[in-house]
Amino acid sequence: MSEVKISAEPRTEFGKGGARRTRRAGKVPAVLYGHGEKPKHIALPAREFAAAIRKGGANQLFAIEVSDGTQVLALPKAIQRDPIKDTFEHVDLLLVRRGEKVTVEVPVQLTGEAAKDTLIVHDHDTLSVTADATKVPDHLEASIEGAEPGTTITAADVELPSGVELATDEETAVASVTAAPTAEQLEATLPEVEEATEEAEAKVGEETAEGAEGAPAAEGEEAPAEAKTEA
Repeated sequence: MSEVKISAEPRTEFGKGGARRTRRAGKVPAVLYGHGEKPKHIALPAREFAAAIRKGGANQLFAIEVSDGTQVLALPKAIQRDPIKDTFEHVDLLLVRRGEKVTVEVPVQLTGEAAKDTLIVHDHDTLSVTADATKVPDHLEASIEGAEPGTTITAADVELPSGVELATDEETAVASVTAAPTAEQLEATLPEVEEATEEAEAKVGEETAEGAEGAPAAEGEEAPAEAKTEA
């Protein structure tokens, strides 16, 4: 994976307020750490950082040039996103050197077509590998071509690029192949699903009715008078 050059600025404001102001300025709060050095707080241009991650993935190598003259290589170690806005909230960057070995999680992509009438369950979509910091693959591949029901694709079956070593247990299941249910099997389970749905709806109705019984009278309505008994 080729490195992406990106500029950065030192960050002097910390805490939630400082982070919000950094993001409003179109930058991503980040921290550089590693190699026993004191953590360095920086701000990255949000647009350029997002474009690099979209193209290279979460293991994109960055050549960072800070405005104070600092020049380093770093890999994203932890990325925090806003789940609603899909923007970057904060990034932890690990300092690396050329030729240094690092252990990272790399996405696994399944290739090929399994046998007819099968279902594929992706048990693990990433695997831990060790590689040169400047040669971390953006993804790994595992073939499911012609796989029959009962087949399990393990980490040992994943194709590893030259210089990349598996850090995960070789027996870790990456994907499992099962037989797709037949029309008869689906029809057999339909009554059970309908019964469960009816029970759930009935339960909700009972809870609603119980809540209504204890509810106060609506505004403008008189509450029912209590019955009186004569002595």
